[in-house]
Amino acid sequence: MSSHPTFGSHFSRRKVLATAIAAGAASALHPITHPAASAAEKAKTVVIKGNIKQSIVFWCFNVSGDKWDIEKQCQVAKQLGCVSIELGDHKDFPVIKKHGLTCAIAGNRMPGAPFMRGLNNPDYHAEVIARTKEAIDGCAEYGYGNVIAFTGYKWKKAEDPNSGEISLEEGANNCVKALKELCAYADKKNVNICVEHLNTRDDSHPMKGHPGYQGDDIDYVANIARRVGSPRAKILFDIYHVQIMNGDVIRRIEHQLPADHAQAAGDRLQGLRRPGIHPDPRPARGPDRSGQTLRRVTATSLRRRSQHSLPTSRENSAAGGQRVVRVDFFQRADRLFQQLLFR
Repeated sequence: MSSHPTFGSHFSRRKVLATAIAAGAASALHPITHPAASAAEKAKTVVIKGNIKQSIVFWCFNVSGDKWDIEKQCQVAKQLGCVSIELGDHKDFPVIKKHGLTCAIAGNRMPGAPFMRGLNNPDYHAEVIARTKEAIDGCAEYGYGNVIAFTGYKWKKAEDPNSGEISLEEGANNCVKALKELCAYADKKNVNICVEHLNTRDDSHPMKGHPGYQGDDIDYVANIARRVGSPRAKILFDIYHVQIMNGDVIRRIEHQLPADHAQAAGDRLQGLRRPGIHPDPRPARGPDRSGQTLRRVTATSLRRRSQHSLPTSRENSAAGGQRVVRVDFFQRADRLFQQLLFR
């Protein structure tokens, strides 16, 4: 298993995510492997409709459970019909390429929790920019198009709430300055920089919310991306976090945000897993009950280069083994959303 400066060390120390989070827009759930499955069934690759590119998030499966390495995740991704493993390290790109997969969005190579020390604080600019450029170079070498970025925590010392706060205006200005440098560099490499919005309200679990994160308003983050004035400056639209902080997700998707990548944390309340088909006993992560949300993401993605991340579920069966489930996406979506600037 390769060493991953992005996500891994911080989350494993805090024992984050006892089980990986499921995501997707559900019309049906299809079991891929099961302890009792035949060899032929295990070897069968899922055929998907192809109307959206699906991606597995690396760290979800690497820091908990059986801690799958990149080789195992690539094998499972192919079984699921996914085309990408995302948020890994560029040291894993050769393995991803070997399996005929891509990396929809790469990590920024920051150690620990990469969203804490961010672009809003000039004290961290030298390290964040240098590491992000390394990630850009890795993506450029393999032809991958996106690298993640974060505003960072609002405190002057990211880990210390008593160190004073960076104002919203100052934080935005600092982000714009850093992103201009990064996007100028990324443009030469044909890579986008996608700033992620995170919620600060849920403090019940270290991966359900991030109290202290400055970019907790999707409009604030989108404004930062627009101010950079580069087509390389994008946002990562995480449906779960947007629903908690801003709500009205569908209209925000319609609002022509400068998004290039979408994520969705899966739970029964978001309409991503249908009660009665596959009940989810785990704590819910978000209040959006409408399965229409990802129908809209599907529709907008039909005309864009973006990909949708799929942190697929791994759950223990009654027999003590593992099964992997995938989520089929809607076959059709409203034509209205195909005409948006989401392309």
